[in-house]
Amino acid sequence: METAYDIDDVPFPPGPSNERLRGMLLGVAIGDALGNPTESLNPAQRREEHGELQDYIPHPRSDDDETGLPSEETQLTFRTIESLLELGHIDPEDLIERFSEETLFAPGHGVERAIEAHQYGASWQDTGEPSAGNGALMRIAPVTLPHLPTSGRQLWEDVVFSTIITHRDEMAVVASIGFTGLLFETFGEAPEDAIGEWWIDEFVKYARPVETGREYPTRSPEISFQGTLCDLLDSHVRRAADGFISIVDACDSWYSGAYLLETVPSALLILARCANDPEKALIRAVNDTRDNDSIASIVGAALGALHGPSAFPDRWIDNLTGRLGEDDDGHIFELIDTAVERFGLSQHRDV
Repeated sequence: METAYDIDDVPFPPGPSNERLRGMLLGVAIGDALGNPTESLNPAQRREEHGELQDYIPHPRSDDDETGLPSEETQLTFRTIESLLELGHIDPEDLIERFSEETLFAPGHGVERAIEAHQYGASWQDTGEPSAGNGALMRIAPVTLPHLPTSGRQLWEDVVFSTIITHRDEMAVVASIGFTGLLFETFGEAPEDAIGEWWIDEFVKYARPVETGREYPTRSPEISFQGTLCDLLDSHVRRAADGFISIVDACDSWYSGAYLLETVPSALLILARCANDPEKALIRAVNDTRDNDSIASIVGAALGALHGPSAFPDRWIDNLTGRLGEDDDGHIFELIDTAVERFGLSQHRDV
């Protein structure tokens, strides 16, 4: 298969130095579960209704128990893992078929439209919508698995194909490649005190070569900007990473919704400011952003890749149901164990 996106100049990331991929996968599920009961509320409204969220809150799908339940972020991420475990590689046709068979909890518009196209007979090459939403980015982490410990061109091809089955858009591809490269850096050779602009630098290193200069506008009236994703990171997020503005105010300024020109800046800012305190980072992602389950799942993946499972308090792990469906408790923990056994390396040092 050939990709239409120019990936020849994207660098090859380093291999991981340990099995922090377990933390990466766990972080997706924890971030999603912490955020999804209050998804799409503006931070001020969420704070007024719920106060400062620090744990799972009563969920309508669990008889109001305070347990962590999945939404689309976790479901699509772990269905990708199931495909990888069965086939050993990324197969975009198998992915869209699995996504179409799944009963999804609150899927985004891009994913819904892609599934509908597939159900009407479109091949995977034609299912993706021209959408710069974050529905592909939030599930991209497992694409790293079959490329451990080393990587090459096939990694980037897999990232592209995994993205365009639902989001056939330049910025969607740019975001997926940037974050995948960042994950490799994070569970590879990230500095122990990985805070500040390091997160932006590493993302841009992988993302910038894919950009063609196509310009996207912001939706927020507070920022006058039209350009590429990397341009926005350089012009606005770097200054915010220095701490001159609160996280919630910065995220409000570019409007932290499901549009990648909002999701990526919000996630990278939180990592830049709080990655050395992972509990704080996820609490900020859940409280200070609008599309908080997607942003928290992205932040959680990076935190887990950096710190391993120790990034997350025991209460978050113990109270996570591990479901993918309505009543398959513990299934994601089984998939994580199997994925680590299948794709992890015996020479990795313990977390």
